[in-house]
Amino acid sequence: MSKADVLILGGGLVGCTLALALDAHGISSIVVDPADPAHTLSPGFDGRASAIASASGRMLDAIGVGARLQGLGCPIASIRVSDGLAPGALDFAPDDAGDALGVMYENRALRIALNDAAQAAKHIDLRMKTRATSVARDDAAVSAVLSDGRHVRAELLIAAEGRNSPTREAAGLKIARWRYAHNAIITAFAHEHAHENCAFEIFYPAGPFAILPLVPRDGVNRSALVWTVADRDAAGMLKLSDRAFLAEAEKKMGGFLGTLSALSPRSTYPLGFHHAAKLTATRLALVGDAGHGIHPIAGQGLNLGLRDVAALTQVLVEGKRLGLDLGDAQLLTRYERWRGLDTFMVAAATDGLNRLFGIPGGAASAVRRLGLSAVQALPPLKGLFMAEARGEFGDLPKLLAGELA
Repeated sequence: MSKADVLILGGGLVGCTLALALDAHGISSIVVDPADPAHTLSPGFDGRASAIASASGRMLDAIGVGARLQGLGCPIASIRVSDGLAPGALDFAPDDAGDALGVMYENRALRIALNDAAQAAKHIDLRMKTRATSVARDDAAVSAVLSDGRHVRAELLIAAEGRNSPTREAAGLKIARWRYAHNAIITAFAHEHAHENCAFEIFYPAGPFAILPLVPRDGVNRSALVWTVADRDAAGMLKLSDRAFLAEAEKKMGGFLGTLSALSPRSTYPLGFHHAAKLTATRLALVGDAGHGIHPIAGQGLNLGLRDVAALTQVLVEGKRLGLDLGDAQLLTRYERWRGLDTFMVAAATDGLNRLFGIPGGAASAVRRLGLSAVQALPPLKGLFMAEARGEFGDLPKLLAGELA
């Protein structure tokens, strides 16, 4: 039987980051994931890109992953938010030109960096192409039988399996869940004019149209696109020729990036909301999408999961220093209290923004533009929004300040 301090089910972006954060503090983990790295790390697996907020970036630096990502991300120098193409955009830009709001990475680059770091880590037992066939949690420990027949044992079980977490369901942790009547179209393209490291969020009644800056490739300007469309239109958008799709995209952005070309493969996924009433149970903690899934309207989904990682790591590290069992109910209660409010507030805010900008009509648009103008004119309020975008709002774990716990 193999033993470790914690058993992590799910070795994706959040689960792998958690294992590395714990490893940096000498806490051992067994990470179990059914995915095949030969598939998930291949160029065609996932065309998505993620904005890593500056606080999350400091954590990646602190646990040794940042160096592996050097030169692979595009700093986000500013964010422009607008209601369609109407005047009255809201611009977020730091006072210090060298202080980026975050960095855009292609998800494949993040996965490769995390996987390589986990393979080299002293305290991580990474078991890919494997799943837990049975798991038992009791007052003494967590034990599991894996699909390869091996048995493992740990003090704490951490579910990082994503939105449809079977561990969460098996634990009977209730969630609030609903579907939006929208799909996100994901792709990337080349463009004539430089993006100047600006992320654009253009709101239409069907949902946000987000243009996210990527690192140039072979001297060619590139951006990622997250285009929210009505459910009924998603299949048709995927069937459009590349030329027709790019022509529609140019119209949506008013042509400010010039001619678009070199469209990457398109993919789509349905948009939904879910939020667990509790993030913990007996010897169990939920992290990332296992506990909360939000609308991608502000690009905060992954960062919310990374904040879970930072908080849970600090709670466990401090508990171990005190000689506590890592599955101790006191530690899990502290994690629950620390993360419960933040995850709920961000989830509620993104849901509210989506509904607000989805109201059609000229009067609603005029009110939204007035609101954007008001925020633009109030530096303290803009500062709060920028702090949230950077992941620097609220009671921050040490890792988010770039310090080990």
